[in-house]
Amino acid sequence: MNTPISASDRPDSIPVLRLLPKANARAIRRGAPWVFDNELVMDRRTRKIAPGTIAVLEDHDREAMGVVAVNPTSKIVARMLDRNPLAVIDRDWLFAKLTKAVAMRDRMYDKPFYRLVHAEGDGLPGVIIDRFGDTAVIQPNAAWAEMLIEDLADALMAATGVANVLKNSAGRGRTLEGLDDVSTVLRGVAPDAAVPVEMNGAIYMADLTGGQKTGLFFDQRDNHAFAARLSGESSVLDVFSHVGGFALAALANGAKSALAVDGSAPALELAAEGAKRMDKVLDTRQGDAFDVMSALADEKRKFDVVICDPPAFAPSKPTLEKGLRAYERIARLAAALVKEDGYLVLCSCSHAADTNAFTGACLRGIGRGGRRAQLLHTGTAGPDHPLLPQLAESGYLKALFFRL
Repeated sequence: MNTPISASDRPDSIPVLRLLPKANARAIRRGAPWVFDNELVMDRRTRKIAPGTIAVLEDHDREAMGVVAVNPTSKIVARMLDRNPLAVIDRDWLFAKLTKAVAMRDRMYDKPFYRLVHAEGDGLPGVIIDRFGDTAVIQPNAAWAEMLIEDLADALMAATGVANVLKNSAGRGRTLEGLDDVSTVLRGVAPDAAVPVEMNGAIYMADLTGGQKTGLFFDQRDNHAFAARLSGESSVLDVFSHVGGFALAALANGAKSALAVDGSAPALELAAEGAKRMDKVLDTRQGDAFDVMSALADEKRKFDVVICDPPAFAPSKPTLEKGLRAYERIARLAAALVKEDGYLVLCSCSHAADTNAFTGACLRGIGRGGRRAQLLHTGTAGPDHPLLPQLAESGYLKALFFRL
């Protein structure tokens, strides 16, 4: 019989967190990565632990369960880093994690443009890293990653050979962790222009310092490809297009025309630049997506393929019902713009809206728009966005492909 490990078995001295008797220790042992404040003994000592501190997690019987990152100011007080209670979280540990992440991506992609680290899915909770050739952009959305950001940057350069490492501090996740929103250059230099990225035969222009998120949404790569197959020699409407995601893939694969709609003029300029580099013509229209779709309906416009890829309307449970109503409205407006026997692609990146809830909202909208639908395919994020099966939130992206 193996002797249980306790925090005292470690050669160093780090804090200890202990589960309450009512906590589901079995779920944590089976892979659940988060421990909430109502599952822990939150005494004065625990509450005084500095955000980002590394600690040992023990069950109620004082058996060590692993090494966790602690933030007593967050509802997620502990994030599991390593199931080995004796693990040391340092530059070498980070290098090993990153090396595994790189090896997996390099088996799947022939060019170094992909999501390199997908937070819990790659065993680095709260950490997002997107790679753009010789530049990598880190989003350290957890306090522990902020504390180890210098080691993380060094390990990243050693594991990948990138010359430049940028830190993007925008996003709701950092706010929830009590972190600032100051972005910076950690290593090397920031690109002085948008970076061209080739995917699915299309060229996208990624603004790594002033764009949304890290500059490009790699997660839709496979869904762009599926939509491009449907587009053929047809007309395409891409709503919430950002830098031309679906529209440029469609043009690159034979679509006769594409209209990109977005509220951001700079994003549409980057989309147009991508089309220009492909020797294609992309029509753009800036404005509120709901207003533009209503206007297109008034103009009696119809398209063979309509795609809507909005921001997260339901990022949390309190916003779920309001978000589902917004998705329903999008589906209703978009359905009116699809030709008979045309295709409608509806996407959601909302963590709180699971596939069933999102599908239901879309079908209600399509029905209220007077259309009938076949569901052809349900897409998710690509394999560079691996899921942690014990964390439903890691499977956030849904893309529904309908024929109307």
